[in-house]
Amino acid sequence: MNGTRLRVDDFDYDLPEDAIAQAPVEPRDASRLLVLERASGRVSHARFSAVGEWLSPSDLLVVNDSRVMPARLPAVRETGGGAEILVLRPLDDERWEALVRPSRRVAVGARLTLRNGRQVEVGERLGDGTRAIRFDGDPQAIMASAGEMPLPPYIRDRSSSPDRYQTVYARPPGSAAAPTAGLHFTPELLATLEARGVRRASVTLHVGLDTFRPLDGEFVDEHHIHREWYAIPAATRAALDTTGRIVAVGTTAVRVLETAARSESASGWTDLYITPPHRFRTVDALITNFHLPRSSLLLLVTAFVQAGMEGADAYAARDRLLDAYRLALAEDYRFFSFGDAMLIV
Repeated sequence: MNGTRLRVDDFDYDLPEDAIAQAPVEPRDASRLLVLERASGRVSHARFSAVGEWLSPSDLLVVNDSRVMPARLPAVRETGGGAEILVLRPLDDERWEALVRPSRRVAVGARLTLRNGRQVEVGERLGDGTRAIRFDGDPQAIMASAGEMPLPPYIRDRSSSPDRYQTVYARPPGSAAAPTAGLHFTPELLATLEARGVRRASVTLHVGLDTFRPLDGEFVDEHHIHREWYAIPAATRAALDTTGRIVAVGTTAVRVLETAARSESASGWTDLYITPPHRFRTVDALITNFHLPRSSLLLLVTAFVQAGMEGADAYAARDRLLDAYRLALAEDYRFFSFGDAMLIV
């Protein structure tokens, strides 16, 4: 192992295909929960409905309230051939960034027709396989009538209700993928936690392309992530001034909190790429899912584990995390977006 630069290959692990959850459990909080204590490596098992057993009345849950857009748009090319648009994020007041397939067959200026009859003009190539597009009307209204939920490519079963790929507290639309750690919460569980004194605050981060992108290059520091838009309300900033723990629900909430800790801006674009080692200024505990091998999310969680292991290097933290992953696989936990959860304390 390289002592100064972390290698992408060192953040890989074997994952059987049948461990990838193809559908969510019902109810939401019936998913399983693996609790990992960073300092000791101790692991506990429970149902997510029991997450409150590891939370205290002084704790603050910070959730990402971004709503997933119906951003997958089947379309027809001017030649009559099929096409598909995956809308990612706004570029300015008129243009959006999107993945267009088949991109090579769609010229700059081409117009694709959606199933509701509206058209999308495809513009210049932006890099990383993305294109600029323009809608011929209100983008959110057009997506609502012509779009589909953009489930990750590893989910082949499309039979679940679109609502199951939204958190119960989702509000402002803007994400191309769900902040999946929050999918385990039900209104009843949130009410139970509130009755126990566990407070909740919201941030917004509109999840973009990087959720599905593997790490680039041979070394971890060669990867660059896309900017994503975030906002942190004044009420949330005030709530963060607490004597209790701050429990981030998901890696997206971590990125907002750590961005805000380094900036005076209440909103803006963040490209914060959290890798080991990282000094966490805000987050004390993390609720998250089991992440893809060789992904930026796995690196973020490794950095968080390392932060709780005094004197440990990145590889010791990686080993502690992947030992928990291997135990989860042995215990038939379900991985990725519709899978089970971890609480890391």
